[in-house]
Amino acid sequence: MDAAPRPSALARAWPLLLIAGLLALAWASGAARLLSFEALAEHRATLVAWVAARPVAAAAAYVGLYVAVVALSLPGGAVMTLAGGFLFGVWLGTALTVAGATVGACALFLAARSALAPLVAGRAAGLLDKVRPGLERDGFFCLLTLRLIPVVPFWLLNLAPALVGMPFGAYAAATALGIIPGTVVFAGIGAGLGEILAAGGRPDLSVILSPPVLLPLLGLAGLSLLGAWWRRRKRDA
Repeated sequence: MDAAPRPSALARAWPLLLIAGLLALAWASGAARLLSFEALAEHRATLVAWVAARPVAAAAAYVGLYVAVVALSLPGGAVMTLAGGFLFGVWLGTALTVAGATVGACALFLAARSALAPLVAGRAAGLLDKVRPGLERDGFFCLLTLRLIPVVPFWLLNLAPALVGMPFGAYAAATALGIIPGTVVFAGIGAGLGEILAAGGRPDLSVILSPPVLLPLLGLAGLSLLGAWWRRRKRDA
């Protein structure tokens, strides 16, 4: 029986080409510039009225927009998370943000794995063969640790695991769980935006790096690493 034909490079690359085209369109049309604190402040009254009139549609639109922002790696994630807390409250805003960010990150992961992973594998097959077993065993804990610490660019953590062969299930789970703590912090800031915007001020996002916030996040990251160490110890025992 003849082997099934391998997909062409173009067939593998079309998801990433689509993302690149949409990204270019977002910048060319000026839509990307709407993902700013100034735009949120300008349109806050309209947005609040829309959420009050059509809460379900507004929530769905928010999730869809967040998916697009993350999948296209647009620099508006922080503003979107603030808007989620401002428009929907801390907990619903957090849930909607985590859903949108996870789906968007998974879409970018799958696109990158389809288009770029075969190219990387062809040039680094030996290295991938060495790191793949570790990724399959402990990739979840490693990515969870990096997601919990808000110093690694989100887009980089969306692409790198796809290129080194991380299993999709572990990637999706670590992404969803790892972004929850930081999202709660930003959504909490967003929930208090009304008074800040009324006073003509700007939120202080550096609070995420303050000891009362950063130390618990580092503690959670340490627990994640401890989980990986414990699994490895039991496996080697």
